[in-house]
Amino acid sequence: MTLGLLMVVAYLVGSIPFAYLIPRAFAGIDLREHGSGNLGATNVYRILGWKFAVPVAICDIAKGAAPVVAARATLPFHWMPLTVGLAAIVGHVFSIFLRFRGGKGVATSAGVVLGLVPVAVAGSVVVWGVVLVASGYMSLASIVGAASFPLWTRALYPLKGFTFLVGIFLACFIAFTHRANIKRLLNGTESRFRDEGPGAAP
Repeated sequence: MTLGLLMVVAYLVGSIPFAYLIPRAFAGIDLREHGSGNLGATNVYRILGWKFAVPVAICDIAKGAAPVVAARATLPFHWMPLTVGLAAIVGHVFSIFLRFRGGKGVATSAGVVLGLVPVAVAGSVVVWGVVLVASGYMSLASIVGAASFPLWTRALYPLKGFTFLVGIFLACFIAFTHRANIKRLLNGTESRFRDEGPGAAP
């Protein structure tokens, strides 16, 4: 496959809206009409709990990882798999199947870089977990965890300069997709993850 074709396939794979399909198929609800309206695992957890949120998160990670694995096996240059992965992230956030609406890209971004710099991803997950436990805010944990990724990449994979640059872009992109959350954090109106669960207020 050529780079262009793989990017198209990655975008389409990334566009598969598991946070819409799984609740719709097994609980009969349109997640866009519940909770925050966001098509991500956090909102799935808020409305339906872990038994739905975990499969959604796994699927969102997988749809970022799968195109990158395919690209690594078929494309010659190290920057190409990441470029393919970026197409999957764009698909997740701007799904062609839902009129270019989607999630915020955290899980799919993690899947993209997991197969390339796994230790850096592990470091970011630790930061994410610490911030989540300390603050209770999933949005803040996601933003800070993403921001730490390029730092982990630079420290642990100093020769992967393109991955470092992509990490900076992803950190900025995830902050952008969380811009409404950032506003609520600054206003003191953001809901805490520890207080959420099925039936919780958005």
